[in-house]
Amino acid sequence: MIKPDELKYDNGLIQAIAQDNDTKEVLMCAFMNREAVERTIDTGIVHYWSRSRQSLWKKGESSGHMQKVIEIRVDCDMDALLLLVEQAGGACHTGYRSCFYRTIDDKLVGEKVFDPEDVY
Repeated sequence: MIKPDELKYDNGLIQAIAQDNDTKEVLMCAFMNREAVERTIDTGIVHYWSRSRQSLWKKGESSGHMQKVIEIRVDCDMDALLLLVEQAGGACHTGYRSCFYRTIDDKLVGEKVFDPEDVY
């Protein structure tokens, strides 16, 4: 097993991409520090590092839209993680299933699955 301290962090953070295990839809990308990686491995629920709040957060803690880990993959340079997850509800805080819900032309292509005002 690759240990969390063997990963390559940039300023203490590693990029993490969450992907639906069944549909392979890319849900979101965020950052993890070593503690987030460790808690994710230990609990089976994804934890991230919030750069804006400068704190650890368990995905879905306030919304209930948690990400259950199915598998964690490490890229060849060991500086990025791919999290294959079972997503409860939406991954995006704006209410969409995926954070990638629009094109560069601002065309909506994603599904809105909840109202953020009802959750946050």
